[in-house]
Amino acid sequence: MEIYMTALADRDYFTDYEILKEPYDFFEAVREKGAIYQPQGRNYLIVTGFNEILEVMRNTEDYSAIIGLQGADAPLPFDPQGPVITDQIEAHRTQFHGGDLLVNLDDTPHTNLRMLVNTLFTPSRLKANELFLSEYADRMIRNAVAGGKVELVSKIATPFVTIVIADLLGVPAEDRQAFMDAIEKAPCPGNLEGELALDSEDHPFMMMGSYFAGYVQDRLANPRDDVLSELTHAKYRDGTAPDAMDIVKLGMFMFGAGQDTSAKLLGNAMRYIVDEPGLQEQLREDPSLIPAMLEEVLRLEGSTKNTARLARRDTTLAGRPIPAGTKLLLALSAGNRDPQRWDNPGDFVLGRPKIKEHIAFGRGAHTCAGAPLARVEVRVILEKLFEHTANIEIDETQHGPRDHRTFNY
Repeated sequence: MEIYMTALADRDYFTDYEILKEPYDFFEAVREKGAIYQPQGRNYLIVTGFNEILEVMRNTEDYSAIIGLQGADAPLPFDPQGPVITDQIEAHRTQFHGGDLLVNLDDTPHTNLRMLVNTLFTPSRLKANELFLSEYADRMIRNAVAGGKVELVSKIATPFVTIVIADLLGVPAEDRQAFMDAIEKAPCPGNLEGELALDSEDHPFMMMGSYFAGYVQDRLANPRDDVLSELTHAKYRDGTAPDAMDIVKLGMFMFGAGQDTSAKLLGNAMRYIVDEPGLQEQLREDPSLIPAMLEEVLRLEGSTKNTARLARRDTTLAGRPIPAGTKLLLALSAGNRDPQRWDNPGDFVLGRPKIKEHIAFGRGAHTCAGAPLARVEVRVILEKLFEHTANIEIDETQHGPRDHRTFNY
């Protein structure tokens, strides 16, 4: 009998369920091939080195973010020609998945829209929003504790971050239940069984888009003292006004990105809080350690395991030629466990030196704009959980014993 075995480093990251579920052995196998590796039979490079990932994320001149959402494995909608393909990318931008969303934009369009997003997450605004955060989290946690148990992601994390973003953007109270209902019907963040495409008619963000279109039109005609009015009447640095549809898409994107980042962070944090020996007791005794704990969880279990870039100019990376049109999978999880950057990279270390240098939220122009909000949201929920409970455990009937957990995503 003749059989063929595929080496771990050459298995398909995008379709292999076991790798998607636990990608770290895969990334370590790839790392053994070097900081940059092209798997056999794949048309993209995998970058696992911390410094190399940083270099790509910071270099917006040579690398486009256009494939950030669709990923490095998806085919390009054109055949790249020549040493500079920026004009070809822009000519085909609408053919890329989410090509006009913030995460995929380049150059001036990205700078302009990012400027608007940054106004949402100023320290003063987050501080003002924290009172609502705290009161809402308190109600949710009290209800959960009264029931004795709760499904953390779908019943706490996802609805919590949905309402927080709604409050921040100024979604009217009477519409928020409709948003909650739509989110509840959709797959949870991180679902490996397949997520709905953002432009699918069944996706909750399409419903939200119709609401936001109405909000924006209303604020254009009747400005109020709220964030939506501020965004709708904002001006870019050159004095031009954003297109109304850009504001609508921005609102939809904030809901999607907010859920993905914060809901996953809470779920991942709880795994360590319960299973890391002594950690829950430490955090209960000194809740001021929660932020440091979250940063180490982000390093070990970032909400986003990878992102992607497309080389738009001939360039080099770590001495390797990178022709224009090359797709790169930036393995954020691998960079955050790179032994060249971190001591004992697979271990949980509370208070790890320079922990905020991790790349779980990206770096450079496309650093996650909602990162400050995610940190506040999850910190507040955990503070309330510790306040209203004496102990928290993961349900062994659902996920197995402490030394042999089974999680389905």
